[in-house]
Amino acid sequence: MLTLSAKIRKIQGKKVKTLREKGVLPVVLYGPKIKNENLEVNLKDFEKILREAGESTLISLETEGKKEKNLVLIHEIKFDPMSSKPTHADLYQPILTEEIQVKIPLIIEGEAPAVKTLGGTLVKNISEIEVKALPQHLPKEIRINVEKLATFEDKILVKDLQLLEGVKILRSPEEIIVRVAQLEKVEEEL
Repeated sequence: MLTLSAKIRKIQGKKVKTLREKGVLPVVLYGPKIKNENLEVNLKDFEKILREAGESTLISLETEGKKEKNLVLIHEIKFDPMSSKPTHADLYQPILTEEIQVKIPLIIEGEAPAVKTLGGTLVKNISEIEVKALPQHLPKEIRINVEKLATFEDKILVKDLQLLEGVKILRSPEEIIVRVAQLEKVEEEL
């Protein structure tokens, strides 16, 4: 499990700009069974953990001066519009025995034969999907292999997704995730 180190943040309000200039990210820790805490973490460490864990994998939060570690999810991140660097983040400490809802990104893998041989265009209708599960069972992402899309009639539906036991998808099973469209039809739609 990935671990993020944090310190209690004493600087509040507009003064947090000085923290950001030093490579420190202001974060807030909250959850149903805890009191909100203002913390600060190293920006580079946070970005590394965000890349590896995403927003749906539990990480261990070590807060300076506290013995226990908190299992948290990176919940909401605000980004600087110019640099795309995080400027603030919320860390959510869920109750591990209660299911929660989260959006999981869908990652397309492979090359569809209908694109390669028939000259079609891959159309991705859904880029993330909402699921419900215990926090420790949440996937970081869901990978979809499109190599079985050999014709324009082939499609991958929500019900075709392979998930761990205990993870429920909160969308219609018949909804199309990805398909290959003929080039003329894509141009008509545009």
